[in-house]
Amino acid sequence: MRLVQFLDDDGRPRVGVPSAAGDVLQVLSGVAGVYDLALVAARSGRSLHDCAIERLRGEVVSYDRVVADRRLLPPLTHPEPSRMLLSGTGLNHLGSALARNAMHAQAQAPDGQPAGKTDSLILFEWGLAGGKPAPGAIGSQPEWFYKGDGSWVVPPEQPLVMPPWAMDGGEEAELAGLYLIGDHGEVLRIGFALANEFSDHVMERQNYLYLAHSKLRMCSFGPELRVGDLPDSVTGTVCVRRDGEVVWSQTFATGEANMSHSIANIEHHHFKYPQFRRPGDVHVHFFGASALSCSAGVVAQPGDVFEIASPLFGRPLRNPLVRSSAADALLHVRPL
Repeated sequence: MRLVQFLDDDGRPRVGVPSAAGDVLQVLSGVAGVYDLALVAARSGRSLHDCAIERLRGEVVSYDRVVADRRLLPPLTHPEPSRMLLSGTGLNHLGSALARNAMHAQAQAPDGQPAGKTDSLILFEWGLAGGKPAPGAIGSQPEWFYKGDGSWVVPPEQPLVMPPWAMDGGEEAELAGLYLIGDHGEVLRIGFALANEFSDHVMERQNYLYLAHSKLRMCSFGPELRVGDLPDSVTGTVCVRRDGEVVWSQTFATGEANMSHSIANIEHHHFKYPQFRRPGDVHVHFFGASALSCSAGVVAQPGDVFEIASPLFGRPLRNPLVRSSAADALLHVRPL
């Protein structure tokens, strides 16, 4: 089952299930969002799938019209956006590890001489060696980064904005895990979604310690939330469109068969912190990209459209790129 959040003709948030043909959304009654539905499932001890099915009453809307009217919402939101934590794990796919290693090796090489093995490659190798432990065991710790809160999330079809100080705005096509913390601190996975983690690779390339800064950008995920487990391998395509033409495209492969860490190991090392298990909070965790346009020498430009698609997730995730018109002015702090 896949779930979609959208605004109806009156601007009210609704939840829909795409039909088998994908042309209409079957609207759920009695819930305004996936967050509400997840709370019902958690508190009743029933599956999200069953709670959704019993709320189908025959109402349908045109999926094409919702997309054309730009009424899609992220497939999971929180009534208080500050209670949605965005985070991620990089260096979890060979493509991203090699790109990061090359980036950091070039930056660290003295006088143009080749550098030794970088910390990025070492961390990736630790994942290969210990990122998929036996059931019941704890594996090696993956990379972790902070991405923002719910106010940094852009709905599908809406623009990703480069701030005035940005040096680049590049897509990162990946999967995201979507989670709810239950009333007693239990971690509940709602499902998975396609995501564009969107980062500043030029800034990161200056010095790998700028990684944290480069991640503080908007992001997007959806439009469909896949309920339940993933297959071991997930494939799809990511492309950059410019003036309607594809200027770069590549297939990507993710899922545990293509990752150095298991999803369970990544989840453990994120949620082992008690502060991340506050009842009622929502978490969106990005699992890393395997294909990047910046690695192919593509420089994204305002007006470009990023498109990420996989048959497992229904409709593609699309976002145009824009640059903020605000000036990069010095911020003044007023002492009290």
